[in-house]
Amino acid sequence: MRRFKKFLRRRNQGFTLLELLIVLIIIGLLAALVGPKLINRVGESKQKTAKVQLEMLSTALDTLRLDTGRYPGEDLGLKGLIEAGDQKNWKGPYLRKKFVPKDPWGNDYVFKVNEESKEIEIICYGFDGAEGGTGDDADISNMD
Repeated sequence: MRRFKKFLRRRNQGFTLLELLIVLIIIGLLAALVGPKLINRVGESKQKTAKVQLEMLSTALDTLRLDTGRYPGEDLGLKGLIEAGDQKNWKGPYLRKKFVPKDPWGNDYVFKVNEESKEIEIICYGFDGAEGGTGDDADISNMD
């Protein structure tokens, strides 16, 4: 009976340093294996978000064109979706929120008008915010 009481007292004292170190090592190994995969998912999700926003902006610009007969010029750009400027028959704002969203990396979308074909291109330059690149730095366009 005495041995059993000693065993119970020792058991209630807590964890040993060795047990705590083993648990910390296991947690560190799991974080080292899972962490990089989760970080890659963040980049992919931001690219998908940019594609969805580009489609939303393209649709809003098409609606604006149906109302006014033309896309806004490069001087007005995407602000033409929330401000009338000099556009006749403007029935906006064409975005639910009263501002043009930034891309998932916090940069402004680039608005270009092709003068020959009168098509518009909206570009997101990716993580680096500069033209060109691969992976998270790749450019995303509504023309892709």
